[in-house]
Amino acid sequence: MNYGDVIATGRLEFVSSESIIDQYREKVDARLVTLLPSEETLPTELHQAIRYSALGTGKRLRPAITMAAAKACGADPLLALDAGCATELVHCFSLIHDDLPAIDNDDLRRGQPTCHKAYGEAIAILAGDALFALAFEILAHSIADPAKAQKSLLCLARASGSQGLVGGEVLDIQAEGQSGDMALLQTIHARKTGALLGACCEIGAIIAGATAEHQANLKQFGEQIGLAFQVADDVLNETSTPEQLGKAVGSDYAMAKLTYPSLIGLDNSKNLASELVTEALKLIEGLPGDASELKGLAEYAVIRDW
Repeated sequence: MNYGDVIATGRLEFVSSESIIDQYREKVDARLVTLLPSEETLPTELHQAIRYSALGTGKRLRPAITMAAAKACGADPLLALDAGCATELVHCFSLIHDDLPAIDNDDLRRGQPTCHKAYGEAIAILAGDALFALAFEILAHSIADPAKAQKSLLCLARASGSQGLVGGEVLDIQAEGQSGDMALLQTIHARKTGALLGACCEIGAIIAGATAEHQANLKQFGEQIGLAFQVADDVLNETSTPEQLGKAVGSDYAMAKLTYPSLIGLDNSKNLASELVTEALKLIEGLPGDASELKGLAEYAVIRDW
């Protein structure tokens, strides 16, 4: 299957992929409602901003992959529900901060005004900070086995910090308007997107009690899917609409960002996304559980509409 062929349409063509993401999204959304502080808890405006951003319409790809990875290793995916919610809150923190005027200066996220547009910059910054802290609190409480909890916390911390998501964002900012090459671009997105998705898969495997080999393979699988997701995102930023994508389009070009289409063109970018998924799927052959949903989510990473 050439996944690259369907990226440009901005529409899903595989019902299985769409139904998988919908199934997990429903569980994650319901759990987030209970995990997030009430809007009536002081400071109320902060908690309103947190819930506004975290409960807005989203794919929930990261928690879905966390749970599907646990299932692929033979465990009940619900065992990884709270851990998946923790990864979603890290992702949400990054979106709030990415949208700020000092970084990407975006007005639209998930089909609604960005957090700083709705609540002001100060509250948006602090809402992101609070979500980041809450993610680790939730993860720490979600795993009864101390050894599994410690390893999972370490995975999420490494994927989130200067060698992961935050570091990737810094490199992305510094590359704006500069000449770059494929090596730099892959480094940016391996950290900015791939690291967290790799951690999602690894945490799901840890919770399931998978072997060290399966944990390592799943981490690499997630990293590959993260790169494919980013390639697709770069393509959609040029070819989609705000209604389909849920955020501004054309912003990468306007800010002279280093992207896959800017380096290798749209067609080659679509082919690269397809190749990354194909190679990633080889890494999850032979897992002890049902990996069909994990495979479906890998497809979704490159054929999503937003």
